[in-house]
Amino acid sequence: MSRDAFLGGRLHLEQLDGGFRAGSDAVLLAAAVPAVPGDRVLDLGCGVGAAMYCLGARVPGLDLTGVEWDAAAAALARRNGGAEVAEADVTDLPPPLRRQWTHVIANPPYFAAGAGSPARDPAREAALREAGTGALADWVRVACRRVAPKGTVTIIARADRLGEILPAMTSLGDLAVRPIAPLADAPAGRVVVQGRLGAKGPLELLPPLVLHRQRGDGAYAAEAEKILRGMEMLTMRRKPCRGAASKMRDSGAGGVI
Repeated sequence: MSRDAFLGGRLHLEQLDGGFRAGSDAVLLAAAVPAVPGDRVLDLGCGVGAAMYCLGARVPGLDLTGVEWDAAAAALARRNGGAEVAEADVTDLPPPLRRQWTHVIANPPYFAAGAGSPARDPAREAALREAGTGALADWVRVACRRVAPKGTVTIIARADRLGEILPAMTSLGDLAVRPIAPLADAPAGRVVVQGRLGAKGPLELLPPLVLHRQRGDGAYAAEAEKILRGMEMLTMRRKPCRGAASKMRDSGAGGVI
């Protein structure tokens, strides 16, 4: 077991030593959500709760609920912040969760079944690859069914899976895609995709967020560092969304994940 710092040390979460460990993807996912106090948030496949608790650290007064099939991760998610966490398959939600939420977020398994090389750790393999928890498009469709009118669905995934995500979001409008690139001259490795139920705006392909200043030194680029420390949101619109506050008053201290 380890206790890891997020948001520049403003948030600490317990994680298992083995299996999937939350990192910057969870922080970026949370940073993209235009939540305001009182909103209801459902985190599909929440793991130890990193994304929803990063969001809760930025926006006080949220009603946070997670869904996680792995019992050990679900138990840690409850312990890490006290949110309600249902131990369930994302594609077969228990009846109490089959309602509408202001925001639905998800960091689904990275790989399709049979794709890529299997991880040595069985728990990590189960978290990284689609198996009994449904395909990526299934996760996206569940999220779209559970979001309230004018609410948002926000997904972070591998960039090469964008073609699976967008066709599953046809019930949403104001779709926005923000590529995440490791370097300015490198292809995007991730995408954050967001849509709003009941909106009619066209798809926007936004400029990429570049994570690192240069190859090899590990230092974050200025915008990425501010986002990972919780000082700024990850902008998903050319115009601010409802409730989108771009900066935090207190940057906190400590290391960045």
